[in-house]
Amino acid sequence: GRASARVGGARLPSARPCPVAAASRGVGLGLAAMADVTRRAGARTRPQRQLLFRSSFRNTIYDVLKRRGWKETDSELDWDLHWADREWVYEVFDSIHLDNWQRVNHFRNGRELCRKDLLIKNVKRQKKVLDKDGQHDEAAKYSFCPTTYVLPGDYALFVEEFKRHPGAAWIMKPIGKAQGKGIFLFTKLSQISEWRTDYRWKPDNPSVESYVVQQYISNPYLVGGKKFDMRLYVLVTSFSPLVVYMYRSGFARFSHTRYSNAAGDVGNNFVHLTNVAIQKTADNYDDVAGGKWDLRSLKLHLICRMGIEKTNRLFADIEGIILRSLHAVQKIMINDKHCFELYGYDILFDDDLVPWLLEVNASPSLSANTPEDYDLKFKMLNDALDVVDIEQRTTGREERIGGYDLIWSNGPIRPERASYYTTHLGCDFDKRLNVFRPRGKTAGSSGGSKPATASGGSSSRRGGGSGASVASGGAGGGSN
Repeated sequence: GRASARVGGARLPSARPCPVAAASRGVGLGLAAMADVTRRAGARTRPQRQLLFRSSFRNTIYDVLKRRGWKETDSELDWDLHWADREWVYEVFDSIHLDNWQRVNHFRNGRELCRKDLLIKNVKRQKKVLDKDGQHDEAAKYSFCPTTYVLPGDYALFVEEFKRHPGAAWIMKPIGKAQGKGIFLFTKLSQISEWRTDYRWKPDNPSVESYVVQQYISNPYLVGGKKFDMRLYVLVTSFSPLVVYMYRSGFARFSHTRYSNAAGDVGNNFVHLTNVAIQKTADNYDDVAGGKWDLRSLKLHLICRMGIEKTNRLFADIEGIILRSLHAVQKIMINDKHCFELYGYDILFDDDLVPWLLEVNASPSLSANTPEDYDLKFKMLNDALDVVDIEQRTTGREERIGGYDLIWSNGPIRPERASYYTTHLGCDFDKRLNVFRPRGKTAGSSGGSKPATASGGSSSRRGGGSGASVASGGAGGGSN
């Protein structure tokens, strides 16, 4: 309550521009024009019947679809939405024909962003392109991934870099696994000698398993002496043009053991890895809180400890990292009007408040380990389906739908002048399920600058709009 009072009473200068706005060289379409393009591309002639979905998942997404009144089907092609696993997209998608209204929750070549080695390759390539074009300041902002090499191919280069940093910790990650599987830390080359001489290194072995090795961030920002990272949700509805929505809520995932850089703790995954799949096997695992803290509570904590200016800059930098990672793959992604994708971004920031991108998940876990976690994911998924809008209940001109804010639509979406913050990430919003109403005059449509209270449903801003408050009352998403 005290934090809310202090934050709510603070005054800051007008919001700064989006961190990647200055780097944009294209001429952005207006939102209304963008909406027209999208509508024409996906002109729907959907049969007037109950909506059908297909999915092999039996977790929160299944509950959301049933709650919306959709009917499950096991038909191969007769569905309106297929919430598919990635393997189905890679193996089946190119061999079928879809009608205009049908939607699938993955893009064809999502590996370019979500496989660890390809993400690094694409970010490095984008950095080189910008440097070559003379955009050196912008290129420097693509150094948001820790120093990374892909093994076995880059082993010689890695050894040279390793020797430049004696005593530094490095982390090994298999490129195609999730939930912390196969990850380990080391500080000496001898600690990976057994791994290196394994069968995987034989050049004539077609099943060679690649790893990425990254310099470990050994100075993470700690809360209560424990390490954490952040899971954030980003919805991309198009890569050409790029259209990106950021979900305001998310959560921090904590370790259950106090952080230590001691050499004897290098092999202790309960200290260094925050994956729930690993932490829940710890003897001291808290199955009530689930080792998670909602994003709004984390932001309030940071504001109280570090101040509004530094916290605002950190969250703006995080949004900038997300947009730049998408720009790095935009030109090579196969865009399809039938596709959208919900990404789970894993971000860590260090004790200097410098954010680092750890990885991007194409299939973020939709299972919940606490009631609060379930509530967050249910609302997040329900709002995502409102954005995708198979039911055709929106106008296509909304800048906010539920907890999702449009942050890029063929160009940056600038924050409201009346807002204290450069990003809505971590800000409060109405957690009730959306009720769409016939479009009328919206708050701010008259050109005024008075912030409007978030009211659920959708928001369209032209000259004013809905201001955001990080501490405006109500509970934040996640584990409140």
